[in-house]
Amino acid sequence: MTVWQVPGVAAWRLRRPRAAEWWVGATVFGIAALLLVPGWLAPHDPYVLAVSERFQAPSVAHPFGTDDAGRDIFSRVVHGARYSLGTSLIVVSVAAVFGTAYGAVAAWSGGLVDRILMRVVDVFLAFPYLVFAMAIAASLGRGLGSTLIALVVLWWPSYARMVRGQVLSLLKDQHIKAARTLGASGGQILRWHVVPHTYDQVTVRYTLDLGQALVALTGLSFLGLGAQPPSPEWGLLIADAKQYALTAWWAAVLPGLVVFLVALNFMAIGDRLRRDGTGR
Repeated sequence: MTVWQVPGVAAWRLRRPRAAEWWVGATVFGIAALLLVPGWLAPHDPYVLAVSERFQAPSVAHPFGTDDAGRDIFSRVVHGARYSLGTSLIVVSVAAVFGTAYGAVAAWSGGLVDRILMRVVDVFLAFPYLVFAMAIAASLGRGLGSTLIALVVLWWPSYARMVRGQVLSLLKDQHIKAARTLGASGGQILRWHVVPHTYDQVTVRYTLDLGQALVALTGLSFLGLGAQPPSPEWGLLIADAKQYALTAWWAAVLPGLVVFLVALNFMAIGDRLRRDGTGR
């Protein structure tokens, strides 16, 4: 008998978390810490000016160096997570909820209602996404709130189209026919027997979109349409430091590297979830 054939050890082996679960758990914990208690991770006040310490290179005291006003860049990156990650989470969450409901209603209604609702989606999808977001953000005025609205308007149509296709497929399944035979109302079938079966695909799309929304938000802030000074939003940090790229490379490169790694992490998690769901 091998060690894995011992009943207690075999049961533990079945219950032990997989590497992907540890990965997702660590990511969720890290995001929660950045959003809820950034002061525990940041060694300095992100807004205090110290002109005498401007443009100090990365060191033990200042892991990411200091900016043109002597502020600790690492502390500003940590506190900026509330703006960048927090806004990205809100954008994708609102888009996923609204788009899922919209697509499910369109597929369930069918006929003329479905065609009208999906033509609205086609109108939104017809525009280049970044140009469309810039136009909306500029028309609403500069600020993080305008950028949030612009990205929600940009993001929800893709969820609506994806969920509509899934619901149309699900309506042909036997469990839907059984629910109708048992007398379930349309709302009950849609709420309990249709929409829950779309959660797996929506979760994968949600995780992938978090990284893309973060990059889009950073880009709009870099162009001056998002957060405004003295906010430590990540795109704004990079925009403020671009003119010092040759003399203080760390001021732009290190916040940009953080954006890249966080977006890459979300996309890698989404890809892993997709592969786990398809068995590949």
